Amino acid sequence: MHRVIRIFVVVCVLSIACIGNLWAQYDKDVFYFRGRRALADGKYAQAIENFNVLTQLDTADYWTFFFRGIAKYNLGDIRGARQDFDRSVHINPIFTSGYHYRGITESRYGNYDQALADLQKAIDLRPGEIGLYFSRGVTYFLSQQFDNAVSDFDKYIRKEPKDPSAYLNRGASYLFLGDTLKAVSDYNKAIRLDRFDPEGYVRRGRVYASQNKYDLAIADMDKAIELDTTNTFAYFNRAIMYYEQERYNEAMKDLNRVLRDEPGNALTLYNRGLINAQLGAYEDALDDMDRVLNINPENVLAYFNRASIFIEMGLYRNALEDYDKTIELYPDFAKAYMNRAYVKSLLGDMKASKSDYETAQKKVREYREKNISDAGSFADTTKKYSSLLSLDAEFAKKDFNDELLQHRDIDIRLRPLYRFAVTGQKDDTNYALERGYENSLINRFEAAFPVGVEVTNETVHPDVETIEAVEDAAYGQTVPSAETIFLRALNEYNEKQFNSSLNYYGKAIDLSREQGDISRMYEAFYRMNRGALRAEMIEFIASIESNVQVLSMDDAGTTRARVKDQITRSYDYTDAIEDMKEAAEIVDDMPYVYYNLGNLYCLSSEHINSIDNYTKAIELYPYMGDAYFNRGLVLIYLKDKEKGCIDLSRAGELGVQDAYGVIKKYCEDENN
Repeated sequence: MHRVIRIFVVVCVLSIACIGNLWAQYDKDVFYFRGRRALADGKYAQAIENFNVLTQLDTADYWTFFFRGIAKYNLGDIRGARQDFDRSVHINPIFTSGYHYRGITESRYGNYDQALADLQKAIDLRPGEIGLYFSRGVTYFLSQQFDNAVSDFDKYIRKEPKDPSAYLNRGASYLFLGDTLKAVSDYNKAIRLDRFDPEGYVRRGRVYASQNKYDLAIADMDKAIELDTTNTFAYFNRAIMYYEQERYNEAMKDLNRVLRDEPGNALTLYNRGLINAQLGAYEDALDDMDRVLNINPENVLAYFNRASIFIEMGLYRNALEDYDKTIELYPDFAKAYMNRAYVKSLLGDMKASKSDYETAQKKVREYREKNISDAGSFADTTKKYSSLLSLDAEFAKKDFNDELLQHRDIDIRLRPLYRFAVTGQKDDTNYALERGYENSLINRFEAAFPVGVEVTNETVHPDVETIEAVEDAAYGQTVPSAETIFLRALNEYNEKQFNSSLNYYGKAIDLSREQGDISRMYEAFYRMNRGALRAEMIEFIASIESNVQVLSMDDAGTTRARVKDQITRSYDYTDAIEDMKEAAEIVDDMPYVYYNLGNLYCLSSEHINSIDNYTKAIELYPYMGDAYFNRGLVLIYLKDKEKGCIDLSRAGELGVQDAYGVIKKYCEDENN
């Protein structure tokens, strides 16, 4: 589906560039050209910046919202893309492409009925557009309507017989219909059309493996890896095949290769843990299972198999706790009751052991009486739960990362604190379409300095000429003012003399109180910078101790059975918070102060206060992308992913490019 989007982008850029829709303003043509060119070049964030300008110039141009939606989609911002496609068809109710790509985004969310309705609307409007049948075929596949999927791929292939992707998808549909001969035939056709694409070999190899033709399957995986040495999905599948042939060392090598690129891949860690246990490497097996449970604390089989490892090591109490957790998570797991009965007997608790055994037998009887055909039922005691896990044939997805890594523990840093910094030459130019924050007090304060001073949260490296100008201005007065002392603080900061800088901020605050008038208002700026410096000094100390404060998205602890081998210190941001609060009392309409308070409260684990302050910053400055970004992270951390992802989408739209990396990790699945 990503491929369809990208092909469409290039076609639209080439075709719409020729449309004779003459604009009244030259600026529109410039931004359209830049935006479309950025789309064609894959520079999606840059494209969004240009289309943002166009949305201000003309709110009724549906192509602008459509193109911006395409850019957001390719950056993983599915929510933002859907909103833009919504807007495009709202403006133009007969806009075929808008319905087409809104259908694609709905399909990504699992809203298949709505997706199919949109795609049908697009087909009704333009029945000759063959790409619509490809998209609808994928949607039918994802909604498990495999006969309909085959029908749509047939229509597409009749018009586009040399597109290997269509054969790959039709082959997957045949596979789910149980027709492996037609599936392999389609995979063979895809390989003949593009013998340099590893995907066909991976899919065909998996079919061979399901037929126990491991030599052919491994040969296909070898070819896929030869074509793409970074294809972790191929390494993973080959590891399963090696395991089935009892070639354990080769299987471990492939699993290790996957984990080199994807250290948080829970399924690979789980499988490696099972092999380690089978080889008697129990400590390594425990480490792998611990990591699996840290990533996904509700993995029933990880608890079940870790308990077996504890039994082999003679750690019966730990095994008992894991069986308790297994049964808590899945009360119908008959084999867990049986194993727990065994552990309780080893611990001498015969009465409880007998009770568990009877419970297990009862669940087995219920299972047999109901004649359950579900092979995945945990009441089935004949199933071996210590076997390696592979994937169902979800061949519509090409991205191993998307299929396996629904739960990952990833640390993501907040956007930095804002402060005044020496930036160099003064620039008094104002641009009509800029959404920069305007504050007369800040403008007057910045204008008072002979060098460029601005509010920023980016790292600034002044050149030699600027540093000399700062030193002349800061140290050239016999009786310095508060502003001059502040300039000295900035200079000391640039020289990494943090304690000296801190002292100068204190002196500037004292002088501003003595001077009164407008200088009294400037105290807020001095306090904001001092608070930011105090927080930065804490971060510096934390980094030395290898304990930098971050947001860990999966905040659940690991397990009860294992002690933690790393202690995390908490740090006191009270002084920094007090400076920011004082600044807010002096100047209560400055968004940067509230944003900084949001960061400091977050780092102090006061997340509700953090959200409140980010919200206040956004109220004062609705275009503050960093505030949306950080608030989105905190909301996701608090498990409010719907709101968090909306904030991240807005942050990306406002130019925070870091947002799209986070969106890809946490927001592509609406139900996450």
